[in-house]
Amino acid sequence: MATQLKVTKVRSDIGQNKRKRETLRGLGLKHINQTVNLQNTPEILGMIRSVSHLVVWEEVDNG
Repeated sequence: MATQLKVTKVRSDIGQNKRKRETLRGLGLKHINQTVNLQNTPEILGMIRSVSHLVVWEEVDNG
């Protein structure tokens, strides 16, 4: 079974550098409390790790 990641933006990106804001946008997160489901890939995990202080995430089964 493929797993997905449920990522929610919980903090504002105001005051963060441009690279962090672009990472959030690349994840598809624009607003606080917005949630997106993403594929569990090393690239996505790296993006989440770089903005881990702004988001919460969990693994969900795709089945």
